[in-house]
Order: sequence, then structure tokens, then C-alpha cells
Amino acid sequence: MAASLQLFQCNPLRSFHSFSLRRSTPLRCSAAPSPSKSQRSYTITLLPGDGIGPEVISVAKDVLLLAGSLEGIKYEFQEMLLGGAALDATGVPLPEETLSVAKQSDAVLLGAIGGYKWDKNEKHLKPETGLLQIREGLQVFANLRPATVFPQLVDASTLKREIAEGVDLMVVRELTGGIYFGKPRGFGTDENGEEIGFNTEIYAAHEIDRIARVAFKIAQKRRGKLCSVDKANVLEASMLWRKRVLALAQEYPAVELSHMYVDNASMQLIRYPKQFDTIVTNNIFGDILSDEASMITGSIGMLPSASLGDSGPGLFEPIHGSAPDIAGQDKANPFATVLSAAMLLRYGLGEEKAAERIENAVRDTLNRGFRSADIYSAGTKLVGCKQLGEEILKSVESNVPAAAV
Repeated sequence: MAASLQLFQCNPLRSFHSFSLRRSTPLRCSAAPSPSKSQRSYTITLLPGDGIGPEVISVAKDVLLLAGSLEGIKYEFQEMLLGGAALDATGVPLPEETLSVAKQSDAVLLGAIGGYKWDKNEKHLKPETGLLQIREGLQVFANLRPATVFPQLVDASTLKREIAEGVDLMVVRELTGGIYFGKPRGFGTDENGEEIGFNTEIYAAHEIDRIARVAFKIAQKRRGKLCSVDKANVLEASMLWRKRVLALAQEYPAVELSHMYVDNASMQLIRYPKQFDTIVTNNIFGDILSDEASMITGSIGMLPSASLGDSGPGLFEPIHGSAPDIAGQDKANPFATVLSAAMLLRYGLGEEKAAERIENAVRDTLNRGFRSADIYSAGTKLVGCKQLGEEILKSVESNVPAAAV
């Protein structure tokens, strides 16, 4: 593998401030030495998925190719089935071939999965099951979800300008444990003969420790503040979570640690989001809070994510869904997938210059006024997914410096 994703062994660990105008030390997530010019060739597995997934993946692939060619990088792309598309073609949401190819690649870029067509399927035949399975199969446990308000889009936020302006936070979500995977789970009948459904919220100490270490190291490279979100006043799993995070805090004296119950955190994200720097939380809380944080930025269509493990390829994807209601209509916002490609370059391949080139291109495209429908406002130019991709490519080629955008 050209790019082993040992996040908490990366030296140094970069914050995700690349989405703001600040710059910090570049992240090198490759466990291997930096490749020479002749070695900079990577295999990328593309998982277009369902709905708008193929549209946004097509844009991101073109952006990767152009940025790569300008920075001396070559790719071999392998397009595989996942989700509803896989169900239709093979009868399962994650074919064995897809997982095998993904494991052998240097990084995986996913579009979106799901759609109304498969909503009534049994659980093991739902597209979302394929997503859970590939996360488990790749053994990625740390999900990084930045939420940064672009200055050009501050008025697109659902919050007042004075609340949204300057928000720059990172949600570090535990991805492979907790209630989404805990057992026992299923359906049954209680003592009164009534039908029940049940799930188990369970965490082992090592699962908490490894995600907490990732979060502490990210906070060290950001603004030095970490908020651990739990429900320790009610849930035993959260009580253990808080105990382990508190114990690990002794190893990171430079990080200011705080704790917040999830119900309060969901309220504080709306009331005063600038109080947060880095948030670490469990699987289900992180799923909810990161989606909430996305609306502070103006649109879920602007937010990328990275899912990393101890070794092997990472999984990079926009946090938006498949939007089947606009699929195939050239209305999709490709920015989140393009920014996920930038995360792939930085966190997955250690290609900092190419990542910055793409991020600068996104900012330059926004500066030039081009918008998709979800972020459109008076005075800007409403364009489709394909044209947005073309405008991003123009900005990639011109490589406008960060200071200029």
C-alpha cells in the first residue's frame, strides 16, 4: 500500500484549518516514506453509489485527475458497486469483489448511497447496510467531519451572521462501535406479548481510548480545546466513555478538555457554535451532531469527511445523502465530494500540495460567484453540477494562492 492511514501516528497531525484562511503544519498520514516523483502513482477505488452519487463522483474524479497531473501524480481508478446499485446488480449491498478491491487500493472515494426504491427492503438488503459493512471491512474507526463557514457563504447559514461567521470546528466521531453495531439487537416479544425492537449501546475501553487519542491530537494542532460529548448522567456506556477520556487527558496537558451532555451540546451548537474547536463523541451522537453542524455552514452539500483506521485505505465521502429527488437532473452540489477528494489527498496519500490546490480552487470558484441551488443567493450565478465542475477545473488549473482567495 502506498498510503497506510495511521492517523494517530502521523507526525505532525494537521488540523483541518485548510478550509479557512489559516494554515498549519501539513499532515502526512502515510506510514511509508514520502514517495519520490517516479513513485507517485496511486490506486483509487471509486464508489459512485446511488442517487446523485455518480454525478458528484464524476466531478471529483476530473478534479483529482487535473490536480494530480499538475502536481506529478498518477492514478489508477477502479469503479465498483455499493448500496442500491449493488443490490440491483448483485442482490447484496456490498459485493465481496467491491470490498476486496477497496482493501487493495490506496484510498476509497464514495459518492452517496440509498434511495426510496430500497426503503422497504429488509435490513440486510438496505443500501445503508453496505455502507456500514464497508466501514467495518476497512476497519476505519475515526470519522473526521469538519464544519467551517466559508466567508462567501455566511449568509447561506440558517443562523444569524453574527452567530455563524467564523465557525470552524471538527467533529471526531467514533465510527465502528456503539449502538449501530452493538449486540444483542433485533426484534422479539416482551412479557406482555407485545412486539419489541432492541439495540445495544456498548463500548470497550480500547475503542474509546483510540478515538480519544485521535481527537486529542487533532485538538493539539487546532486551537487546543476538546469537548467530549456523552450522556454520562444516564447511560453506563457514556459513564465509561467519560472515565476513559478523563484518564487520557493526563497525557495531553496542552489540551483544554471539557465535557457536555449530548442534549446540551445539540443546543449549544445552535446557540453559540464558535465555542467549539474539536468535538469527540460516540457513533450515534456524532452522526446527529455532525449533520446539525452542517447546517451552520449553509448547506450539507459543502461538507466532506474522512474515515481512517490503524492501517490500510481510508474512506472519504461527502456527508450528504443520495438526494434521489434531484438525481440525474444536474442539480447536485459537488463541492463536498471535491473537498472529500482533497481530504483523500491529504489524509490518505500525504499529497499536501495537490490537496491545497483543490481547496483553493473551491474557494476561488465561490469567489467568482458560482453556486448550486442549495447555496444560491441573489447576486450569485446559479449553475448545474456539470458547470460547477468545469468552473472548479478552471480554478484548479489557475491555482489561485490561498492568500488571494
